[in-house]
Amino acid sequence: MTTYPQDPVDGRSSGRRPIQLETHGLDVIGDAERTGTPRTLFWPWFGANVSVLGLSYGAFALGFGISFWQALAAGVLGIVVSFLLCGLVAVAGKRGSAPTMVLSRAAFGVRGNRLPSLISWMLTVGWETVLTALATLATATVFGRLGWGGGTGTKVLALVVVAALTVGGGVMGFDVIMRLQTAITVITGVLTVVYAVLVAGHIHWAAVSAVPTGSPQEFIGALVFMMTGFGLGWVNAAADYSRYLPRSSADRSVIGWTTFGASAAPLLLLVLGLLLAGSSRTLSKAVAADPIGALTTVLPTWFLVPFAVVAVLGLVGGAVLDIYSSGLALLSAGLPVPRYLAALLDGALMIAGSVYIVFFAGDFLAPFTGFLTTLGVPIAAWCGIMLADLALRRRDYDDHDLYRTHGRYGDIPPVPLLLTLAATAVGWGLVTNTAASWLSWQGYLLGPLGLGGTAGAWAYADLGVLAALALAFLGTLLLGRRRVRAQEETAPAPGEEVLPA
Repeated sequence: MTTYPQDPVDGRSSGRRPIQLETHGLDVIGDAERTGTPRTLFWPWFGANVSVLGLSYGAFALGFGISFWQALAAGVLGIVVSFLLCGLVAVAGKRGSAPTMVLSRAAFGVRGNRLPSLISWMLTVGWETVLTALATLATATVFGRLGWGGGTGTKVLALVVVAALTVGGGVMGFDVIMRLQTAITVITGVLTVVYAVLVAGHIHWAAVSAVPTGSPQEFIGALVFMMTGFGLGWVNAAADYSRYLPRSSADRSVIGWTTFGASAAPLLLLVLGLLLAGSSRTLSKAVAADPIGALTTVLPTWFLVPFAVVAVLGLVGGAVLDIYSSGLALLSAGLPVPRYLAALLDGALMIAGSVYIVFFAGDFLAPFTGFLTTLGVPIAAWCGIMLADLALRRRDYDDHDLYRTHGRYGDIPPVPLLLTLAATAVGWGLVTNTAASWLSWQGYLLGPLGLGGTAGAWAYADLGVLAALALAFLGTLLLGRRRVRAQEETAPAPGEEVLPA
């Protein structure tokens, strides 16, 4: 069994994995622990994306000023394409059986990879914070409607419960997460169907079909928002679960089950969300302030408690995967602590951020959009490089050299880092961000390129995300081919030097 640099956990080579604290950090998963089939990827990805937050994306999409059919097209394309990117990155997991941000070292170098690892950590911590805050706000809204009090005390209690579930699952690790996600999938799947039946009477097709058609720029803006809100928010963690599969698993199956599991629930929820938001302008506006809680206004009182359960569990399902992957990203960025301590640190930051959103932030949608756009650009650049690097490879990763600076993958290769910085610079120049005054500098290329400046028609199309993805991908295909070939032709370097996990 090969593990770097930690020893394997005993007693997990056969049968059902026992529930225990995962001691794996950045190490390669040994062959004896690579079990199951690609089909098992359905559960964590479905459970992480079955959240009723998907309903709110209907209001978010229509908020770009587009029609139902435009929003539907933008949503379907954005969801499926972005999660397909996750499926492609997941192939790296079964080829290397290491976390996503360790496998990224093959493209960025062992220590050069610390920059994208830091960005990945920021994104996942941000997402887990958003999901935890939304679960807290939803609980308070439900309790308020039931007359049980929805004030500060309720919010504090809800935050404690949600944080305990999220941090507990993230700290315990893979075994607990896989079982938790299976349970979340079943419970939330059933209750979400009930929700759809109960709110069907609030759908008015005449109002939905009367929503006016938007411009191509507004359609592209909604498409990019969907991509960053769904798959591009997960792509940097896509191999963290496929790494437990046998290396012999078929690439097509890994891609297919990851994409299907992650896309299935959001697609159905998006359609329902579009119909509800298009039927009521009041509901659509309310979603911007409280994306989950606003959905309770169309429910009968007797279903509020089940709705709270499905809302909290769905959001926790996503937050648990985020905190697990954020801990791994933090280790890859160079923090020399065990994985579970990194998860605890992330949990503390998550709680602090959630407190700010719940008790101090007056609006949700504006900072959320700014967060997705700003970090979506460098993550798109990383994704482009990772996908191109993976496409150029014909062999599995060298387990040893992923952990030593003098190995075939190098230490700090300049080309991928400069390409990331260049693609990010171009990307930030083609997006605008009104969520915070300190980000007003973004969009500096919209004027020089004849796109109308920061007040023109292209200002909120967020072309920078697509530009960063394309530039990084094409740049790596052109500039990285020789480097990848040299890596695959190099004999293993002598010695056993590894970086600390």
